Amino acid sequence: MSINKILNSLEKSWERDQILSHINNGLGTDEIVNEFLVKNERQIKELNSLLRPEDINLLNQIEQLSTCESKLINEIKNLNYLENNEKNQIFNKEKILTSNKVTSNRISLFMINWSNKVVIIALLTISAVALSKQAWA
Repeated sequence: MSINKILNSLEKSWERDQILSHINNGLGTDEIVNEFLVKNERQIKELNSLLRPEDINLLNQIEQLSTCESKLINEIKNLNYLENNEKNQIFNKEKILTSNKVTSNRISLFMINWSNKVVIIALLTISAVALSKQAWA
């Protein structure tokens, strides 16, 4: 059998939809790969015997490409997580700032009311002292 026929046959055996279905059903990646190797053992051995050194180099490059794609997917997923995390942090900071404003507003209202009371009490005291001085005089 030629390399092209073996590769086409193996490609048909490795249907992405079927692999995704296995993943969704809870199978691990090692289990999926081992199952594929067992089902296609004869073809894989034949392919391995037909591979030339340049084919091995090509396989290494394809493996590196797959690793790069995997890392890219992971980075994109992490960026999405970081963006959501940053949005949550901004929202939490806004909540804290709002609660601090409410607290500072309460303090300023308390100070205004308290200072008004102090002024009124001071004026009443001065008036009382002035009236009592007049009464004694």
